[in-house]
Amino acid sequence: MSVSVFIDGGHGTTGLEIAERLSGRADVSLVVLDEARRKDRAAREQALNDADFVILCLPDEAAREAVAMIRSDTPRVIDASTAHRVAEGWIYGFAELEPAQQAAIASAVRVSNPGCYPTGFLALVRPLVRAGYIPVDWPLSVNALSGYSGGGKSMIAEFESGEAKTRGRLYALGLAHKHVAEMRRHARIEHFPIFQPGVVDTYRGMIVEVPLPLHALPRKPTLAQIETTLGDAYRDSPLIHLASGDDPFVRIEDDAGTDRLTLRVCGNDETGQARLIATLDNLGKGAAGAAVQNLNIMAGFDPVAGLTL
Repeated sequence: MSVSVFIDGGHGTTGLEIAERLSGRADVSLVVLDEARRKDRAAREQALNDADFVILCLPDEAAREAVAMIRSDTPRVIDASTAHRVAEGWIYGFAELEPAQQAAIASAVRVSNPGCYPTGFLALVRPLVRAGYIPVDWPLSVNALSGYSGGGKSMIAEFESGEAKTRGRLYALGLAHKHVAEMRRHARIEHFPIFQPGVVDTYRGMIVEVPLPLHALPRKPTLAQIETTLGDAYRDSPLIHLASGDDPFVRIEDDAGTDRLTLRVCGNDETGQARLIATLDNLGKGAAGAAVQNLNIMAGFDPVAGLTL
């Protein structure tokens, strides 16, 4: 079986990455509009309504407008923007998040792709909330660094032209980043986490870290209990795995160029402190890789077809 796929916004960073993963596959036929037809509303509207699957790689408002243009019952939609990540009627496209999540994605008509930072945060936190180690009202914080490709074409141009004049910078200092609502909603916690993101001078890759004072948590879990809980949650996942503690360093590029997600449990049992760390490619499992995984699941293909493990 072959399905037709239209990537709306296919010339952006994420769209190009998705197309690369889908190219050459016999089970996928890409619907491509040339430069002139991309700017023709009628041609775009026809592509949106005729394709079996539509993947939106657009700014939020443009993604909402694209969804409104779909009047046919044919297309199933995967939105890679933040427009629908906490919207009613959309299935959250993080297949490993809950035991029944992959089945929900498989039958969904509208799927919202997770954000890159939330992917790392949720992979670390959600199993521990579900197990009762992290109370739903616990004040969580998350520190994160991303490669500059996460900022799209404008940030890529800034860093690669030398205009950035920095090796790294922190941002979202007003604690109002658009990803925190997604983190709270899908971790099923009561408070927004204190989110501390930064961008560094490397093209791709990401580190997401959640510090935990184990001694202060009501159940006072050990590092081994945290590690076992995360290991059990992702035991059957081909894309998410728990790393051993043998390597004394964690690098932002550890999973760059792949579609996998690596988790680490580090810390000190004597002081009762833990550092939960996720590494991923912000363009892989954090964006394009997740979209292709969702497409595979929805179309009934091998979930990791076209992905780099």
